[in-house]
Amino acid sequence: MSAPLTRVLTLLGVVLVLGGVNASILQKERVIRSGRTIYLELAPVDPRSLMQGDYMALGFRLARSIGSWHETNPRARRAPLIVDERGVASLAPDGGELEIAFRMRGDRVWLGTNAYFFEEGTAGRYSEARFGEFRIDLSSGEAVLVGLRDGALNPL
Repeated sequence: MSAPLTRVLTLLGVVLVLGGVNASILQKERVIRSGRTIYLELAPVDPRSLMQGDYMALGFRLARSIGSWHETNPRARRAPLIVDERGVASLAPDGGELEIAFRMRGDRVWLGTNAYFFEEGTAGRYSEARFGEFRIDLSSGEAVLVGLRDGALNPL
């Protein structure tokens, strides 16, 4: 292959990768701006990995519920949710008011994140976290974590 053709193909590859990354960022920003706010209850995670450096490992009770539900719905990639008066979402196996998209990673349900990154030296601020605050796109079910909340749903 000639050097000019190699350069053109490399440049085309870079443009495609950067275009894909930017499209993903724009999609997430749109969900954050216009998505519906829901809260997902945090579930215990391995305490050895709870706080590692500048992030907190996260697990969600909903992911565990979806995992069990998925065993009888193996082709599903979106799970039905019901949202209570506080905005806390839970699985609605018989159908709900909205759906959340999920992926299977091995035998675990992935709701888009398993970590929350924070500024160095602020880990103590998040020790009271009990809920993840998400924005969910009503058409695609994509959920984006935007913050953590305490047991009374106060921002941390």
